[in-house]
Amino acid sequence: MQYRTFGRTGWEVSDIGYGMWGLAGWTGNDRAEIDQSLDLAVALGCNFFDTAWGYGEGLSEEILGALIGRNPDKRLYAATKIPPKNFTWPSRREFTLDDCFPPDHIREYTEKSLRNLGVDTIDLQQFHVWEDSWAGDDRWQRTIEDLKKEGKIRAAGISINRWEPNNALDTLRTGHIDAVQVIYNIFDQAPEDQLFPLCQALNIGVIARVPFDEGTLTGTFTMETTFPKEDWRSTYFVEENLRSSVAHADALKPLVPEGTTMADMALRFILHHPGVHTTIPGMRKLKNVRANIAASDEKPLSEALLKELKGHRWDRIPTSWSQ
Repeated sequence: MQYRTFGRTGWEVSDIGYGMWGLAGWTGNDRAEIDQSLDLAVALGCNFFDTAWGYGEGLSEEILGALIGRNPDKRLYAATKIPPKNFTWPSRREFTLDDCFPPDHIREYTEKSLRNLGVDTIDLQQFHVWEDSWAGDDRWQRTIEDLKKEGKIRAAGISINRWEPNNALDTLRTGHIDAVQVIYNIFDQAPEDQLFPLCQALNIGVIARVPFDEGTLTGTFTMETTFPKEDWRSTYFVEENLRSSVAHADALKPLVPEGTTMADMALRFILHHPGVHTTIPGMRKLKNVRANIAASDEKPLSEALLKELKGHRWDRIPTSWSQ
């Protein structure tokens, strides 16, 4: 496992982290296998885990808390997120700070997350949605700085809305945000334009989420792929999205290096960018933990392949189903 310095926090985090949404918000989970997968990830050197209260109304946080409890001798970094008060993902331009993150709500859910995680201090507390129009409202600024002084959180971050990588730039310039989480993968390359250069200039930690484009960049989806109604993916992969996603993924298949997989190529593409500090694939099975973490120690993709992959950039805008 390779490690990178997580911006100005100074933390040395594994460049392959662990995304924990699927452990509580998707169907087909087995708790015993989940715990085994998490334990294996720790054994292989993973030390950065990203969860949220919104993943199963605290269940994912409790799962992470149990992992931390099983590993008292290891430094595991816990990142979680405050849900918006109106419980609407993503936020919309007309939402105000009072709709989503009034000070008492920030405090209430920080306390809930502390209890779920079983820790005295949250390493990284993030806003689960964001609008850059809130940048100058000093109420959220004072609240997170107070939480830091009180020892409740070590760092504060923003999880940027899907396909809106520039919807936090003014907020980052306030100096109160230590980390951002953004969708970045072979298709979603837009963060390279403005967000990554600003984060590098301000020494802000960067978490690349959705490395597999919710699964299409594993190369295993077809037009016949379906999900149970209670699975979030059933509302995301509507016919319009599934059709275009499969087509874009199929176009990548001839580029996958011999002896490897599309998923491996996807992770190595993300890790090529020096502005990324960790990426957080979801891993519910032991075989996926082994395969994803192995990407950390593999050789960088060739410049020729990277150039070809750059041509597969797919700029999208939020829609009613993109959430």
